[in-house]
Amino acid sequence: MVQQLRPRADRKLDRVEARLTEEQKEMIQYAAGLLGLSVSDFLITSAQRAAESVIREHNVITLAAQDSLAFAQAILNPREPNEALRDAFARHDRQVVRSE
Repeated sequence: MVQQLRPRADRKLDRVEARLTEEQKEMIQYAAGLLGLSVSDFLITSAQRAAESVIREHNVITLAAQDSLAFAQAILNPREPNEALRDAFARHDRQVVRSE
């Protein structure tokens, strides 16, 4: 039975090329060697970490701005209390004794 080769999800098919100076190449080779990685693996790992960091930082800033806007909108335009909240306030008033 002949097994047909199919691309797997983890099979690396795409390529990226970059031009760099001799000094950059030597530094990358040296750093890769220090970590026991091939230059290709070092570049992929480093680029992926940098990309994840940029995306994470962007998302934190974006979400923080969106959250701030949502918070301001909730403060400026509060919703009417729903039945569950009204019940909670009523329970609180029955259960909590105020000392004056």
